[in-house]
Amino acid sequence: MFIYHSMEREVWTHLPFGSFLDFRPQSRIMANMSNSTRNEHDSLGPRSVPADALYGAQTSRSIENFRLSGTPLPIAIIHGMTLLKLACAQANARLSLLSKEKEAAIVKACRAVLSGAHDTEFPIDLYQAGSGTSSHMNLNEVLANLANESLGGERGTKAPVHPNDDVNMGQSTNNGFPSGAKIAVLGHTLLLEDALTVLEKGLRAKASEFETVLKTGRTHLQDAVPLTLGQEFGAYARAIHLAITRIQAAADRLRELGIGGNAVGTGLNTKSTFRAEIIQALNQETDGHFRMAEDGIYLTQFMTDFAALSGTFRSCALDLQQITNNLRLLASGPNTGFGEIRLPPVEPGSSIMPGKINPSICEAVNMVCMQVQGLDHAVALACGAGQLELNTHMPLIGADTLQAAKLLAAAVRALAEKCIAGIEADVDMCLRHLERSAGLPTLLNPRLGYDRVAELVKESLASSQTLRELAIEKNLLTEAEYEALVVASTGPNL
Repeated sequence: MFIYHSMEREVWTHLPFGSFLDFRPQSRIMANMSNSTRNEHDSLGPRSVPADALYGAQTSRSIENFRLSGTPLPIAIIHGMTLLKLACAQANARLSLLSKEKEAAIVKACRAVLSGAHDTEFPIDLYQAGSGTSSHMNLNEVLANLANESLGGERGTKAPVHPNDDVNMGQSTNNGFPSGAKIAVLGHTLLLEDALTVLEKGLRAKASEFETVLKTGRTHLQDAVPLTLGQEFGAYARAIHLAITRIQAAADRLRELGIGGNAVGTGLNTKSTFRAEIIQALNQETDGHFRMAEDGIYLTQFMTDFAALSGTFRSCALDLQQITNNLRLLASGPNTGFGEIRLPPVEPGSSIMPGKINPSICEAVNMVCMQVQGLDHAVALACGAGQLELNTHMPLIGADTLQAAKLLAAAVRALAEKCIAGIEADVDMCLRHLERSAGLPTLLNPRLGYDRVAELVKESLASSQTLRELAIEKNLLTEAEYEALVVASTGPNL
């Protein structure tokens, strides 16, 4: 069972397959560039391939054709497709379409790829043919060569295991690629959910810690009525809780896979039970609770599941951006800003100003939030660009959704561990600002009346005395009465 227990629930992470969660670009680009070559053939004719490469002729062409970004398709998507190849081999064997010998060889090859041992065999650029055929055939070739060598065959011979006829039996890039991308994105999304849960707990802990710290509220960046610092942090925790629920709801749609639908989702050249057999084998391998497509033609055309999930990442990023901006404002100063909280120092803040400390974690998280919003825009454009029976922007959709999940998870962990956990309240500064807040007179209106309070405000401004001092000095309120009004103004939480 390839699972681990996290946050009191099960999440599969493929512990033997350590690189499943990696996003390693440049290390794979210059793979297998040996001087010696071997000759192979594909449907376009002869092709020289590096002698030690596990990939074949079609991959060699794709490497040459798509030299655009220098960044290969994320290895997590390759591994997601590999899990499907493993499940498909088992399904085909159960349906007596693939010999037990070939099944065992292909499954063994899949496990070798999932171990991360052959990541350098997948160097094709992210920006490639829009269905992902280039990377899909790259995988088929690598698995076939690994399988053949385990059966005593030679690399590049396509025998006894053929990359198309055997490894790819009953499959098409058009549903294999998005299904593999869903598996990869879902794995990272579960890690993001765990990170957000940690952040929510951290914010709730601070809400409890600061529940009696009175301070002034601010609207339009101007003084407003009082609240507690704990209430502010409680609102942040609620925002993260809702972000988790939105992500969970959208992520569940990734469990519906179109694998086995073939070119347009009709299941051409497959047995009627093929798709169900694949899902059963995949769930046995991953405990991922995947399910068969209700409409294979729909799921081959529309990438809206990715767009919906990416949209929840964007919403989460917007909330995180507001939270980190609030923290930066509340910690501003320390002598000429709000200074109501102190963020934990993580690094010297200036190369020229001694002793300066900056809100570095908040700034880094802010940049991640902006990047996630940009990634979501690209995903949305790509998801809307499908035509007829296929969307031809799937590598971009899968890679950008995956990157957003990975970036957010890392940023959320950093925010929880390196910032929120160490925040301290400056109780004196909070009280000082509260006593001078222009929003404070509002809470006296029910007791003293609008006109009398207005007079006190004018006198306070002229004399530099606080409203508290004037109200008590003029015997309008006792110290206890005034304090009770302030506390009551924050609501029933106190």
